[in-house]
Amino acid sequence: MHFTAFMFSVLALLLAPGPTNTLMGVAGAQQGIRKVARLLPAELLGYLTTVLPLIYLGTAVLAQWSIAIATLKIVAAIWVITLAIKLWIPSGSAGANADVTRRRVYLTTTLNPKALIFGLVLLPPLNEPSFFSRFLTFNILVVIVALIWGLGGVLSQMKGGGNLRLRFVQRLASAWLGIVAVGLILNAMHP
Repeated sequence: MHFTAFMFSVLALLLAPGPTNTLMGVAGAQQGIRKVARLLPAELLGYLTTVLPLIYLGTAVLAQWSIAIATLKIVAAIWVITLAIKLWIPSGSAGANADVTRRRVYLTTTLNPKALIFGLVLLPPLNEPSFFSRFLTFNILVVIVALIWGLGGVLSQMKGGGNLRLRFVQRLASAWLGIVAVGLILNAMHP
């Protein structure tokens, strides 16, 4: 794949709404762009946790473990449902905690289905000469897209939206995560 095609493929996939982007948008809406910047290492580490082993193992080895990939999708769906519930329930309710933490971002990114595509399809094997330049580009794009989603969250709170607008953003994010979770479950059941 030509470098430009690689870059635009990664960018398009990263920009698509998903669980990690949703958390970054909510973090921006809740606490601003500085909060998003503090979450960036967790997102990068989450992608690396999944992507690097996939690149190393390669598609041939993982093809033998199709049940493992389906199981990973189910685990990801359960995690996304948990996030959706935490975002839906108001923060003052018993047991609710809608704060976006490093741990949530890390786990969400590690279980993000996009990581499978990056590791198995878009990033080249470690022994290819283009690996390091593409891997660096991937990491830079992860940071840029996270900041874009975080800025979107910040902008949603401008002009005095306050708690009402924040609740709307959190509920919208929760509903989207519910849709993503259903998609993950359906995909795991019917590969």
